[in-house]
Amino acid sequence: MKLFSSYNRILSVITLTGLLVIGFLFYQMLGQYLNRQIEDHLYEELLEVRDFAHVKNILPSPDGFDDVIVEYKKIKKLEDQRKFFADTNFYNPKKKHQESGRYLMTQMVLNGQPYELKIIASKFERKEQIKSIVLIILLPVVVLLLILWLVNRVLIRKMWIPFRQILTNIKAFNINQEEVFKPIETNIDEFRELNNAVLDVSLKVKSDYKEIKLFTENASHEMMTPLAVINSKLDTMLQSNTLNKEESEILADLYKATSKLTKLNQSLLLLVKIDNNQLQDKEEIDLEALLYERMNYFQDFIQKRNLSVNTEISKLSIYANRSMVEMLMNNLFSNAIRHNYVGGMIKIVLTPCSLQFSNTSTQACLDPVKIFERFYKDHASEGTGLGLAILKQVCLRQSYLLTYDYQEGQHRFKIEFNKPQ
Repeated sequence: MKLFSSYNRILSVITLTGLLVIGFLFYQMLGQYLNRQIEDHLYEELLEVRDFAHVKNILPSPDGFDDVIVEYKKIKKLEDQRKFFADTNFYNPKKKHQESGRYLMTQMVLNGQPYELKIIASKFERKEQIKSIVLIILLPVVVLLLILWLVNRVLIRKMWIPFRQILTNIKAFNINQEEVFKPIETNIDEFRELNNAVLDVSLKVKSDYKEIKLFTENASHEMMTPLAVINSKLDTMLQSNTLNKEESEILADLYKATSKLTKLNQSLLLLVKIDNNQLQDKEEIDLEALLYERMNYFQDFIQKRNLSVNTEISKLSIYANRSMVEMLMNNLFSNAIRHNYVGGMIKIVLTPCSLQFSNTSTQACLDPVKIFERFYKDHASEGTGLGLAILKQVCLRQSYLLTYDYQEGQHRFKIEFNKPQ
């Protein structure tokens, strides 16, 4: 849940709860005030009944009252002269329906006789007055709260615009690009501090990343010369006739290890060049012609492993860096050949918008996420673990979408051109 939504939800719950509690308490207070008014009125009616009986020496007629109902009941003696007030529902003979009311009950002597006297007053009109008062007071409060809620919503959205801009700039920040993190202008101190902190961190990250890339490039360059010398010396020694079988096997293993180290060093240099945007020149490339050219280049390797190649090739031209596209093709062919089995199959499909390589293999489905990580490889693989990482990096630089899946015993790599990842 977003912070803004969470804040609004909490604010709405608190406001609604507070409004209900205040409305309930207000209604109860008005009800008590109404009861006190009715009780005073009932007491006044009681005094009138007593005074009428004292002056006229007769009981007042029950029908002689306009707004109350008076009931008399003879009793043997006075037992309790206290006055009791309570709510009740009664039949109003004047209005001819049941309604709520409040009554006063007491015992008193009228004309020398003990009576139980009950005086009932209707609460209907006064309840209507209470409802009108509550509506008159609470409706403006509700409207005011809604206005405040809408104003608060608009203001908060406006106040959080700098944060959203910072978030957008963070998402757009790319450590491989020369552009630094874009700062924003804001009058809110907290967002200004956040912006400055993110800017400082991004500058430090870019600086550290450049140093790491520079170190990798320099280290790889420095290793090229001694590796070339080692390969040359080993090649000379392998051609010597003075070595016995055991020594030749040891030298062959050393030559194989240094060759693998040389390939690893070249791959690291290539990744550094891609990361540093050193391959930026673009031109129109005929993928159909390039695909046939690369297929001829790898023909010997394909025949050596007795692989069958099925092709479905359409015409397609793209505007890209030739070196990167050639690297992409070389890695796809090399991967499909090296990880295939003897007598296996390679299928190449070139459509007007994508290129797909499928190959059989003894390996099961690979992790579609880790497969493009650097130095990730199967235990049985003799490669450097950088081929697919280079493929991924090339696609990122050229804004291509690279995907991997495993269907019907075949590993499938698909590149969709001009579709950013």
